[in-house]
Amino acid sequence: MADVQSIQTAAPSRRDTQNTEAAGQEFLVFTLGAEEYGIDILKVQEIRGYDNVTRIANAPGFIKGVINLRGIIVPIVDMRIKFNLGRVEYDNQTVVIILNVAHRVVGMVVDGVSDVLTLTQEQVMPAPEFGGTLATEYLTGLGTVDGRMLILMDIEKLMTSREMELIDSVGA
Repeated sequence: MADVQSIQTAAPSRRDTQNTEAAGQEFLVFTLGAEEYGIDILKVQEIRGYDNVTRIANAPGFIKGVINLRGIIVPIVDMRIKFNLGRVEYDNQTVVIILNVAHRVVGMVVDGVSDVLTLTQEQVMPAPEFGGTLATEYLTGLGTVDGRMLILMDIEKLMTSREMELIDSVGA
């Protein structure tokens, strides 16, 4: 059984929200291959070690299967497969980030989680335009901190995209 590390995501008060906007936004930083990504910490329910999943017949390759998380059936999406990042290996650094997006719970397999960073508006640059060659609709920008470049993702937009609608049928 994997160790569970819960992250508190209680709704902030109005005063806390105003202070957060002035101070910046918090992102959970994770790795996929050689790149670092950031997602809104408020979408994260918990982080778990990678366990075996129950496979679902005829599911797309990036949907690894489902797990039973305290009585809730949670579809598991492997982001390395989803983003075509080459060879996928599962080791002791591989984790599942459990997300609350669009009124559902979804698990996201990543290579590892490093930290939580607060980025101010000055540290976030708009996502570059690549024309039609690369889908950037899930990117909210690029964050820079201490010489590091983070790819900031709108995880809710990604997990509610048209191709991810398959998750609804898998988790049902």
